[in-house]
Formats: sequence, C-alpha cells, structure tokens
Amino acid sequence: MKLCSANTWEIFKRELRAYFESPVAYVFLIFYLMLIMFLTFFVSRFYEANQADLKYFFFWFPWVNLLLVPAATMRLWAEERRTGTIELLLTFPVTLTEALAGKFFAAWAFMSLATLLTFPIVITTAWLGDPDGGAVVGGYLGAILLAGAYVAVGILTSTTTRNQVIGFVLAFVVCLFLALAGWPPVTDIVNRWAPSWLVNAVASLSVMPHYESLQRGVIDLRDVVYYASVMVLALFGAYLVIENRKSA
Repeated sequence: MKLCSANTWEIFKRELRAYFESPVAYVFLIFYLMLIMFLTFFVSRFYEANQADLKYFFFWFPWVNLLLVPAATMRLWAEERRTGTIELLLTFPVTLTEALAGKFFAAWAFMSLATLLTFPIVITTAWLGDPDGGAVVGGYLGAILLAGAYVAVGILTSTTTRNQVIGFVLAFVVCLFLALAGWPPVTDIVNRWAPSWLVNAVASLSVMPHYESLQRGVIDLRDVVYYASVMVLALFGAYLVIENRKSA
C-alpha cells in the first residue's frame, strides 16, 4: 500500500481545503500567532532579557501545540463517524492506509504552516542581534516534528469517538502525558512506588528531551526516529481502531 498515492494526494487536498473553507482556520492561525507572541514577549519578557536569544520563543511551542493541535485534529475522524460519511469514504477505491495518510499529512501541513508563520519573530531577533542559525533550524525542525507527533495522537483519539470534544480531551491528556513523562516531579512520583526500570521507561516516552536537543541545534537522527516512531505507532493504532469498528 502506497502512502503517497494519487488517492492520498486527493484526500490530502480535500482535508487541507476543508480547513480553509471555514473562517475557523483563520481565527485558529491568528490565535496561534498571538499566543506565541504573547508568551514570548510578555510572559518570557523577551525585550527585558536584552539578549538576541530564541530559547524562550521555542520553549513555548510544545505547550501551545499541546492545546491547539488537539483542537485542529479532533474533527478529522470523529466528524466522519458522527455523520456516517466514514462508511461512504471507505466504499470508494481508497484504502484505509491512504485515508489515514491523507488526513494526517493535511493536518500536519496545517500545523506546520502555523509554526512557520511565526518566522517574523526570528527576523525581529536577527534585526536586534545575531541568533544562532543552527538553533533556529533545529528549533523549527523540532517544533514541526513535535506537531506531527501530536497530530498523529489526535488522529488516534479522534477515531475512538463520535464526539469532537471527547476527542479533544483524550488527545490533550495523551499529549500532556508525553510532554510530562520525563519531567522530574512526575518521575519522582513514579519512583516512589515503581522500580527504576519502569521510571526510566516512562521517562523515555517523553517528547521533551528530544525536542530540547533539537532546540539547541543538535540534529540527531535518534530524535527524528523517535518522533517518526510516535507518528507511526499512533497512526497504526488508529488503523486498528477503524478496522475493528468495520468488522464489528
């Protein structure tokens, strides 16, 4: 089964177009940019720091995406199930793999666009000083890969329910776990009752160490493989959920 087939491309275009056929997409993008700017310039006090350093800018992407990626993905399959169009979609000469890939790439492209629209902040910083170009490239790569992982999780949770709000909450909870799994307060709590190997296993699931490594400008293949693995596993889970419901 080909992920980049003509059917995948058609579904990709349909889903991406669906985002922009509604004013909600434009409101979403504006809110995304305003939230990033607010957190960077006012919460992190970018100007008061008097340093041309983008670490606080990139610091906020995992947390903004934690809230907004589930909002962007909650309808993808929940709405198909609620309206009954999922059965119609799968009667077309389209494989489930192609449908999942098309929807995933469309949502990931939308979130990548939202991420890249923040580039004027980088231009502003470059005008004020001389930021590390490697850290900028690594930061954006990390933010886009992180968004892809969250999108895949959002698609998985969207396949489990007809209700978009429930899909949003489930995606938020899973993504929050992935963000906090390696956080010391969380590992300290787990360490109180679990063996060290389990603590290390839980910590290894966290997206944050991989994101922070990329944010520093260190592009390690292991970090890329980690995010790719999260995407593949989440989409495979979505595939199993839909297949199970088809046969039920």
